[in-house]
Amino acid sequence: MQTSSDRHEYPAHWEADVVLRDGGTARVRPITVDDAERLVSFYEQVSDESKYYRFFAPYPRLSAKDVHRFTHHDFVDRVGLAATVGGEFIATVRYDRIDADGMPASAPADEAEVAFLVQDAHQGRGVASALLEHIAAVARERDIRRFAAEVLPANTKMIKVFTDAGYQQQRSFEDGVVRLEFDLEPTDRSLAVQYAREQRAEARSVQRLLTPGSVAVIGAGSTPGGVGRSVLTNLRDAGFTGRLYAVNRALQDKELGGVPAFRSISEIADPVDLAVVAVPAEYVPEVVAECGEHGVQGLVVVSAGYAESGPEGRERQRELVRQARAYGMRIIGPNAFGIINTSPGVRLNASLAPEMPRPGRIGLFAQSGAIGIALLSRLHRRGGGVTGVTGVSSFISSGNRADVSGNDVLQYWYDDPDTDVALMYLESIGNPRKFTRLARRTAAAKPLVVVQGARHGGAAPQGHAVRATRLPHATVSALLRQAGVIRVDTITELVDTGLLLARQPLPTGPRVAILGNSESLGLLTYDACLAEGLSPLPPLDLTTGASAADFHRALSEALADDSCDAVVVTAIPAVGETWAADESLAAALRSAAAEAPGKPVLVVHVELGGLGEALSAATSTAPQAAPPAPGGTPTPRDSARPGPPKRRGPGDTGAPTPAVAAAGEAAGEAPAGSRSIPAYPAAERAVRALAEAVKYAQWRREAADPGKVPEYEDIDEKGAAEQIDTLLAAGEGLTLGTDQTGELLARYGIHVHGARPAPTPDEAAAAARAIGYPVALKATAPHLRHRADLGGVRLDLADEEQLRRAYAELTGLFGDPGELRPVVQGMAPRGVDTVVRTVIDQAAGAVLSFGLAGAASQLLDDTAHRLIPVTDRDAASLVRSIRTAPLLFGWRGSAPADVDALEELLLRVSRLVDDHPEVVAVSLEPVVVAPRGLSVLGATVRLARPPARDDLGPRTLPVY
Repeated sequence: MQTSSDRHEYPAHWEADVVLRDGGTARVRPITVDDAERLVSFYEQVSDESKYYRFFAPYPRLSAKDVHRFTHHDFVDRVGLAATVGGEFIATVRYDRIDADGMPASAPADEAEVAFLVQDAHQGRGVASALLEHIAAVARERDIRRFAAEVLPANTKMIKVFTDAGYQQQRSFEDGVVRLEFDLEPTDRSLAVQYAREQRAEARSVQRLLTPGSVAVIGAGSTPGGVGRSVLTNLRDAGFTGRLYAVNRALQDKELGGVPAFRSISEIADPVDLAVVAVPAEYVPEVVAECGEHGVQGLVVVSAGYAESGPEGRERQRELVRQARAYGMRIIGPNAFGIINTSPGVRLNASLAPEMPRPGRIGLFAQSGAIGIALLSRLHRRGGGVTGVTGVSSFISSGNRADVSGNDVLQYWYDDPDTDVALMYLESIGNPRKFTRLARRTAAAKPLVVVQGARHGGAAPQGHAVRATRLPHATVSALLRQAGVIRVDTITELVDTGLLLARQPLPTGPRVAILGNSESLGLLTYDACLAEGLSPLPPLDLTTGASAADFHRALSEALADDSCDAVVVTAIPAVGETWAADESLAAALRSAAAEAPGKPVLVVHVELGGLGEALSAATSTAPQAAPPAPGGTPTPRDSARPGPPKRRGPGDTGAPTPAVAAAGEAAGEAPAGSRSIPAYPAAERAVRALAEAVKYAQWRREAADPGKVPEYEDIDEKGAAEQIDTLLAAGEGLTLGTDQTGELLARYGIHVHGARPAPTPDEAAAAARAIGYPVALKATAPHLRHRADLGGVRLDLADEEQLRRAYAELTGLFGDPGELRPVVQGMAPRGVDTVVRTVIDQAAGAVLSFGLAGAASQLLDDTAHRLIPVTDRDAASLVRSIRTAPLLFGWRGSAPADVDALEELLLRVSRLVDDHPEVVAVSLEPVVVAPRGLSVLGATVRLARPPARDDLGPRTLPVY
């Protein structure tokens, strides 16, 4: 560690694990005096060319003075960081603070010279780019705002590191040297570059786990039935295309179940890409060390006895992650069920699943092994039986999720050409900010369906070490939906929705045609559509005597009808119906659907043994939104409801909707041109899946134009910042007084209706005279504030007599004025009472909430939420997404409220919180929205130093 003469203690918070471009990991940490030997060893492995580029001259070895200089830092003006793998340096970076003349300096000088050196064997892995992010973050922490670097023109790789980083730069050339200068303040471009690099690196790290060229199962015993032996058998039986090894110290034979066997992984002559660890927890550290020394790229740890077992196990889990990352390895687990990749070129079943899932286009992620088994089983049963049409592309069961998480898997699925739909079962979200960012990007390309477990337990499962969020589950769900996530409540709904999205195109609107051979089943489907907010057309009853040809004709006509966006077919069996009849009906439906592939078709069947499988025997299609219908398509909320259900005749024929390209044929699938149609055993399940597809399709259309954050010329951002700094100088966690609140909000164009304290009847009368009648008298005690239903408010007091009478009534009902804290306020124009709030959650970020005021909205939890910053489109959808929104739009003949003014208020509040993260809470209640304008009648603002944001810093792997 550093000597006593150093100015600062060792900054342990600068230590971090990072994922490199090739998917491996490295440890970034400050260089200390204890690193002298490591530095010398590192330098000896650097080529003469790289040394020349670093020092601009031949420099074969470091002198003792050099070693002292490069290992002694004050962690303020002189800082050095190293990237390490296996404890050894692979790259270094340092900065030295300089003045305007380029000479060594101390604060307040805010410029530093930066220099890198990367071992040749590790060049091209993105090490320098990662180190630049971290050294820049360190410099900003030490009040350095600008870096300068001198590079030889031939050192194009290092020049590219600087120019590609996305910072604002200046370049000059003098005396044969390129001089680069750049500001360290993050820009939109630098963050975009950072996120893109993060995506490539994390996706590659998961890809390495799922596509190994060789796998060793460590702990595979000679007796069948153990965990290790089961995984080995599953890998072998799945037909893994790479090299497979069994490893166990107790093995005597050279083979185990036909697989080459070794007593230690170090005895294997060839490289091993992936190791499945199935030994008792106490032996895992030794195994990890052997894997690291052998160059293994990743681990699947199925061993239990970690964080799920208590505090001792949690510390064992932390040490496992530290040890694996030190060797550049990533971990699935511990306590994992395993991973699966059905690609024909891999055929990896490194899991406890005894059968390889059928290949398909659905990606599965489950934090629970038990839920993972249930998902695989249901997809197997529903995916077409023996036809194997709708199957799995990849499956990851992360167990305790100590390292590789759902965020990493999302990065992989985002550009995985083999995955069209992503299904996730999550029991905890370790980094909600990052998850929503990744989910929004993924959902814009392919559907992401999520079910959350442990929603009401109040805590994550014992094996999951995550940051807690104070937000209710309903709020988290709303934020996920804002990011395009399809949120469902059960794994049944997860599979139902996933199958529809994997097999059918996205609907262009909520209008649903219903046809079938059962009037009762058609009416149930109609009612289910209404309950889910869809717009069903009256059902068409084909009668129980309908033939396959009748179904074909009716479905063709419905799909050709421009008045519908999707079709639900209901079918019940005829007495004595055979498999041949099922197959005939399935073929008829597939044929009709193929004629208009731009609209989704679902089937509700009752006890039809073969129809579900027969319908699935076709080419699966990736979900693609068809072009919007001419003239636009109404949304579920705006669509007019049809009249009472009734039978109708065949609809008019029309031109079919443009086709959606289908995926290529797979073995055993129906001929090209046919379409796989999902079948459901109950109307409500089919309709619920369809409703989710409708909402997702609408989100996709809106996401194409996310809106903008408006600029308002009357906002005084600088004045607000100065006021906040002055107020926080007085202390932390400050709730502003009435005048301070009004002043701060006014700087953002938010004007609070004035109120005057009225501690006595005489002072109340004086306040009313100053304001002007009519007035309102309110009790502002905490237990009565905003509770008009308790009688703590008197409105429309026209004169002093009424005011004094109301004052006497309030004090008579509720007690002494000192407890009531009465105030007098001028009457505002009547309108709809609403509430606007913001809160900053450490895990999720800043959240804007909106709802109507009153106990009813609170009881029904009728509040909508959006992440800040809010765009104009976000504000419009926020207002309209609550169930009581019709009250703002002229419900039952009332005058419509000024929704434009309300949306502007939401945007101004969002700007305030986004511009000043010290504003940790805002509450505007009530906000009375009149036919023209609005009035903010009450406001509170809380200031505090904001929680640190980990999404704006350098790339790091989380530490739990």
